[in-house]
Amino acid sequence: MAKSLEQQTYQFLKALGKFDYALSSLDRIWEVLFKGSGQQWNYLYISKYQKTYFINHVNGESGTLEVEPEKSVKVMESGAFSNARPFYPEEELMEEWRQLLSAAGKWLKLVEKDWIKANKQVQEEYPLKYRYGAVPHSLVRESIPGAFRLDKTLGKSKARKLTRLVEEGYFMNRENTIATSMTAAKYFEYCRIAYLAAARKEDEVAPSLSGREMYKLYADGRHDGLLDIDPDSEQEFSDWIDHKHPKWTGGGHPWEIKRGGNTTHIDLSVRRPDYYSKEGFVVEVNGPSIIRMVEAMKMFLAIHEASLPISIAEPESVRKRLLGQDNVGIIPEYASLHRANQRFHPEEDVFEVMYYEDLGRYKRRITPFIRWEALPVLRLRDV
Repeated sequence: MAKSLEQQTYQFLKALGKFDYALSSLDRIWEVLFKGSGQQWNYLYISKYQKTYFINHVNGESGTLEVEPEKSVKVMESGAFSNARPFYPEEELMEEWRQLLSAAGKWLKLVEKDWIKANKQVQEEYPLKYRYGAVPHSLVRESIPGAFRLDKTLGKSKARKLTRLVEEGYFMNRENTIATSMTAAKYFEYCRIAYLAAARKEDEVAPSLSGREMYKLYADGRHDGLLDIDPDSEQEFSDWIDHKHPKWTGGGHPWEIKRGGNTTHIDLSVRRPDYYSKEGFVVEVNGPSIIRMVEAMKMFLAIHEASLPISIAEPESVRKRLLGQDNVGIIPEYASLHRANQRFHPEEDVFEVMYYEDLGRYKRRITPFIRWEALPVLRLRDV
């Protein structure tokens, strides 16, 4: 007689208890990579919080099991934000989990018998489409026809000028990046230059508009009182930015001069040079998303050409991206592209990501250059 899903789940977790685990805070973590039916590789991520286990089928559509051993097995469906629910009678998902846990249990027996041999098989056979890695951006853009290039989109002369400013130490000179005084009117003049320099066809930026009018049209709208202070008063701006002015409301997005998502907007921010300083203002452009980066660079260059103090966020990284000295992240096909670059360590200089399959017919050429992240090693506990 076939075991019930509950029996199979409890048995799997009992067997798993023999194996080494990682700690995330106080949670115990196991990662099990194994072949299922049809030679399909599966990835189970198991975490134990207090007495409850969560078994997540990472590279599949089976969702996550919430398990209290010898008490209950519930399911959290893939993409669902609701609480775990009991399985419906004869639900097809139950059979999917039976097959998964059966294959995973068999794999644990193989690992227990010879963990080095079993893990060697994972290292050799685990599909590249399920792995994380990084590859030099220069290789990708030179290999794949039509690959987006920041330098060409910005224009060679502008790209050359911006890289030279970084190389010549422009951003290390405080006089270049710190304004000695600032008012709301001055800030909106910065905005006007930025809007005109980076105008897209759909923006229809009219040169006859003032910077303040452009800001009202294209900024986020949550100005935090910036539009309400005396535009010509240095003292009011100073009090406002130091959060002392009654018009400062808090919680707004006053610097988001071009609307977008959490990672796809453009900021033209003003801040003090450091936490303790009450003199001077750093004005900085930031648009790290690949779809806004060119606009941000055009804004910076135009403000610089107007002989106004200006900076751009992470200038050394901007230079690397223009020259193709950064890296492209390779992410598993089951992972979302959204914010996926944040999955990589800052030192890896990954600003853009792609799936391995996106390399298409250039896989053979590019694959030798990919630095893959290490796969988890499963072994028995020593203690």
